[in-house]
Amino acid sequence: MTGFTGLDLAVLLVYLAGVTAWGAWLGRGQSGGTDYFLGNRDLPWVAVMLSVVATETSTLTFLSIPGVSYLGTMGFLQLTLGYLVGRVVISMVLLPAYYRGDLNTAYALLEDRFGLGVRRFTSAVFMVTRLLADSVRLFATAIPLALVTGWDYPVSIAAIGVATVIYTYFGGIRAVVWVDALQMCLYLLGAVVALVALQTLVPNGWPEIFARAQEAGKLAVFDFSMDPAVAYTFWAGLLGGGFLTMASHGTDQLIVQRLLTCRSVRDSQKALVGSGFAVMGQFALFLLVGLGLWTFYGGRSFDRSDEIFARFIVEELPAGITGLLIAGVFAAAMSSLSSSVNSLASATAYDFWAPLAGARDDERRILRMGKVFTLVWAGLLIGGAILFIPLSEGTSAVEVALAVASIVYGGLLGAFALGVLSVRADARSTVMGMIAGIGTVAAIWAVGRVDPAAAAEWPSSMRWVRSYLPIAWPWFVPIGTAITVAVGLLFGRGSGRTADETSVIT
Repeated sequence: MTGFTGLDLAVLLVYLAGVTAWGAWLGRGQSGGTDYFLGNRDLPWVAVMLSVVATETSTLTFLSIPGVSYLGTMGFLQLTLGYLVGRVVISMVLLPAYYRGDLNTAYALLEDRFGLGVRRFTSAVFMVTRLLADSVRLFATAIPLALVTGWDYPVSIAAIGVATVIYTYFGGIRAVVWVDALQMCLYLLGAVVALVALQTLVPNGWPEIFARAQEAGKLAVFDFSMDPAVAYTFWAGLLGGGFLTMASHGTDQLIVQRLLTCRSVRDSQKALVGSGFAVMGQFALFLLVGLGLWTFYGGRSFDRSDEIFARFIVEELPAGITGLLIAGVFAAAMSSLSSSVNSLASATAYDFWAPLAGARDDERRILRMGKVFTLVWAGLLIGGAILFIPLSEGTSAVEVALAVASIVYGGLLGAFALGVLSVRADARSTVMGMIAGIGTVAAIWAVGRVDPAAAAEWPSSMRWVRSYLPIAWPWFVPIGTAITVAVGLLFGRGSGRTADETSVIT
């Protein structure tokens, strides 16, 4: 057991200082909002692809995915099938629509179809979702820092947030994308180092790890169960994972903003589909780390599954290597947090502030206010992560974040489906559909969390509801999308926009 040495601290501090300085330097010469938030639409697709992968997985992959296979099996990989299918659909349907206009956020597409009210409503839904889900991500990253330093979680969370916001504030999206690309390479290197270390630390190495995992049934990947309460099945992965990706990568400004920085729709499609294959390999890598940790610790119980890999890094690896892997954790965290802050600031500036201030075409004013919103959202995310601390006992951060996002993603995806594929839906019916879809899924989630013993006390007329629940989170997006589309079509009055329709929630 080595602990965190002075050499490890030096490695970590040099990395943090170097990344912060480089990110700030990348933002030199910015002249307006398009440059700050879209990199002048001139970033190479390979860098964007790496940024997409780093943004969507980040700390949750580094810390939480090993915990998933530690407690279960390799079944999480089934989701990646849907992730790839969803990306292909988005690249064919939504990306061409985004590139047909000079759009600055994902929700500008809905303004063209339904009016400013729907753009603001969907943008607000995105903001709430990102605030909740990414607060969980930030908390997950504070776990290893707290273990290393002995600081309380709030102090650890604030330290990560402040370090990240510096280069995000000065560098904008160009710094976010390029630093993401570097940081993804670093935390993948960290996973490889962990695999090599486990080969040495476990007697007989990986042959022994695979033998024990096989005996315990932990190498199973496919589960063809039709039970909707089981999260990781083939059908939940293919359909639930596909719909989740269509929502997250087609309607969430966090990812769409990166895709809009590419030089052409073709480059954007290559970045998106390529990221699907990269995510498959990345998940497999970290799930294998979890199997190795399960063998190493003999299946021992931990207070939080997200602590398992962090403890291994701090307590078992040689000096210097521990610092490198902790830097990998920070890399994952900073890529996620910087992406969230920049996309939230972008949506606030373009979807809300610019129309209200009459500054849609004033690039310099948008740049100035964009930096202000960057600081505001950074503060909110740090606060949200601190609030999550008492709710985190016994949970896996990756599953909490995915469940939170999935509650609303169906409504967002349904709105975009109505906007791009339907001629019947209008502004009012689209908003009604989103409210119905999100509300239904939220109710399913809430009822599914009721203790069965408490549900037994319900009136007999209500017990049938509980008998069909719980429904696992991968099904939330398909259900929410279906309800949103059905309500939008049912109450739609045609494709033409009227003053009345565009005034909804404006």
